[in-house]
Amino acid sequence: MSKTTDNLPPRPAADDLGPPVSTGAPNGSAASARSASKVYGMGDTEVHALRDVDVSFEAGRFTAIMGPSGSGKSTLMQCMAGLDRLSSGEAFIGPQALSALGDKALTTLRRDKIGFIFQAYNLIPTLTTRENITLPLDLAGRKGESDWIDEVIETVGLSDRQTHRPTELSGGQQQRVAVARALASRPEIIFGDEPTGNLDSRTGAEILDFMRRAVDDLSQTIVMVTHDPVSAAYSDRVLFLADGRIVHELLDPTADLVFDTMRSLGD
Repeated sequence: MSKTTDNLPPRPAADDLGPPVSTGAPNGSAASARSASKVYGMGDTEVHALRDVDVSFEAGRFTAIMGPSGSGKSTLMQCMAGLDRLSSGEAFIGPQALSALGDKALTTLRRDKIGFIFQAYNLIPTLTTRENITLPLDLAGRKGESDWIDEVIETVGLSDRQTHRPTELSGGQQQRVAVARALASRPEIIFGDEPTGNLDSRTGAEILDFMRRAVDDLSQTIVMVTHDPVSAAYSDRVLFLADGRIVHELLDPTADLVFDTMRSLGD
């Protein structure tokens, strides 16, 4: 598949987002955070999930986020995706500061500019593969671009499964539907929370290969939380979190480098 994107349809605009608030957002980043902190609870039960995190996710790149349980990796992704709000600091999607948005505008931004891939496929059992893929567009009242949707479906290998319902698909095929659904509206960024966690190693590798191709062939931006060094090796960059802080960054990772880094950080 060609990497040329000149003929791709433009990303949808969200009319009710209001004027961009760009203070602190680096140029060329699909998403970023500045001095991001998240605190749960109060007093003796207070937990600092994120501590003054600065991070930027470059457009057209694949980033993996790793760290032990409780390190803050899922919290960081959820706050960056607008699923949770920071206690202090700022998160941006492109130039748009999320704290400047009300609930309606934030919902619109998530719908139009962000894609999600989770362990649970979250497919509608009564809908076909294609209907599940186009569901976010349908809910937004947008038809979408048929040529683009066809290209996405071809990329994830579902061209011959478009009329099948989820019960007629394997687990790997259902996750491919979830990947295609995230791509269908051409979001500015896709967030994945352990997207291959429920799959066997072979099927997981297929899904990760599709995600890698989405970055290389479709110019997508992906941020993925994972605990697996092999999965992280599909990315361009790995960020390591511990105690709510980014403690290390690894570029052009291999599984061995990721494993060695995890082991050294754990010592």
